[in-house]
Amino acid sequence: MPAVTLDALDLAALLCSRVCHDVISPVGAIVNGLEVLEEEKDEAMRGFAQELIKKSAKQASARLQFARLAFGAAGSAGASIDLGDAEQVARGFIQDEKVSLTWAAPRVLLPKNRVKLLLNLLLMAVTTIPRGGSITVEATADGDVAHFRISTRGVSARIPPHAEALIAGEPESGTVDSHAIQPFYTGLIARASGMKVTFALDGDGVLIEATPA
Repeated sequence: MPAVTLDALDLAALLCSRVCHDVISPVGAIVNGLEVLEEEKDEAMRGFAQELIKKSAKQASARLQFARLAFGAAGSAGASIDLGDAEQVARGFIQDEKVSLTWAAPRVLLPKNRVKLLLNLLLMAVTTIPRGGSITVEATADGDVAHFRISTRGVSARIPPHAEALIAGEPESGTVDSHAIQPFYTGLIARASGMKVTFALDGDGVLIEATPA
């Protein structure tokens, strides 16, 4: 099956929808909290609303910082990004009590598309453990050449449906919608970076690797 191509406008629109999907929940919670502060006189309820606003604002900021690096044009064309910065936004993004993150990657500069690939693979790793668990990110680098290894552990771990076909740019439906754009985009970045992505079941978890193609 030939790889599916997207018009630039469609790609931009679908990625924007993905980012909005991640941010709308905490932003909505902030709005709800502000409404409570305006209407509620009970100090306990006002305290709860303030905590909700604080937590949701922090979550929205973390998700936007992650999206800027994973989907956006952080840095100039051909720029390199520190894997330490990637770790920082990854830890901010994964604030789920059900998921723990171990980051075992050196603090080195890599071409930005490779760093974007690693962060997008991390998003896919989260979907392999729908009931929670652990994620370990490992990376080795020799100059601009990198090898990424992300392993997950958790109950009911599975490879996300159609993930491999979407990364290959060959969705079974022949089209890409807002639910499929993230893995499809991951495949675009992988090919632009000269990397190959593989998935494998590994005991009670999933192993995702990206190696030079």
